[in-house]
Amino acid sequence: MNRPSILHRLNTLIRAEWQHLTAITPSDRRWQMPFAGALASALPLVVGAFFGHLDYGLISSVGGLVFLYQPHTALSHRMVWLMACAFGMTACYALGLIAHFLPLTQAGVLGIITMLVTMVCRFYRVGPPGSLFFVMAAAIAIYTPGGVEDIPLRVGLLTMGALLASLIAFFYSLYILRLVAPEATPTLQPATFDFVVFDSVMIGAFVALSLVLAQALQLDRPYWVPISCLAVIQGASLRAVWNRQLQRVLGTAAGMVLAWGMLSMPLSPWSIALLVFVLVFIIESTVVRHYGFAVIFITPLTILLAEAAMLDQLPAAAELIQSRFNDTVLGCLVGLVGGICLHSRHFRALLGPLLRRLLPSRPAQRNS
Repeated sequence: MNRPSILHRLNTLIRAEWQHLTAITPSDRRWQMPFAGALASALPLVVGAFFGHLDYGLISSVGGLVFLYQPHTALSHRMVWLMACAFGMTACYALGLIAHFLPLTQAGVLGIITMLVTMVCRFYRVGPPGSLFFVMAAAIAIYTPGGVEDIPLRVGLLTMGALLASLIAFFYSLYILRLVAPEATPTLQPATFDFVVFDSVMIGAFVALSLVLAQALQLDRPYWVPISCLAVIQGASLRAVWNRQLQRVLGTAAGMVLAWGMLSMPLSPWSIALLVFVLVFIIESTVVRHYGFAVIFITPLTILLAEAAMLDQLPAAAELIQSRFNDTVLGCLVGLVGGICLHSRHFRALLGPLLRRLLPSRPAQRNS
């Protein structure tokens, strides 16, 4: 009597998971936005290829991701918003470059960066991709080889990429605002302790923990572990965390095949610039509709942005792809555990009061 019931429940569970996994979210995103975003990431690579410094172009290309943070508000508001994001991206990257020379502090520095950036993003209601690209810039910088004398040059290159992205966003906004009316500037809602402070501290702690585990396991490229952890743990609910974790693992597995094919080809600086343009265009066209499908193309994109300057020195494509998949699985597992803790009432009840005690108390208002 129990077997049909168990099989029926299992079948229902599988169908429900399949529906969540394959659900496509409707979106009215126009093609001009992915095109301009791809241009912001690929144009620095074109300039770098022209002058024979692809490594410079790759750094500026990371700064070009700032374009993706522009809101749908009036031109004046969105440009100020983008310049603030450009400053934040530059600061995170600079701190990551400095932490490169202090190995014992790397996990702590990345955790603090994640905590502070998440607090700011939540306080000001920054939409997707949220704190992800700020933390990604810091994580890549931590594991970028070089000397202290290279820090000013690299920070300047990323800043130039962010400024170029802001300029492209300016001209894009001039065009798109003729087609679509801007949204009203949103009013900031009162910040809550759980949403802004508690969640940010816990997210930063689990991101730091993921990097500690990656370093303890002596992974070749541990920077991808905290990025995967952050991408998963940011889910708005436990169901969202689980869906994001599952889609990221499956999407990365499919993306590995695509990345292996790309890395097996003879890649020139010009072909790398073209690939980045195509990948960013596809990602930004699909990520709002299906995250798992977009991850298929995010995998080769991040490999190109982080590793393309050293393709001649990298191990075989199969070894690199396997390393990336292992990093993703580890990061997703830590992110899943973190998501379970974040959405657990018992966990909040246990640590919430302790964290509140660490906050400075507000001074009492004087009666006039």
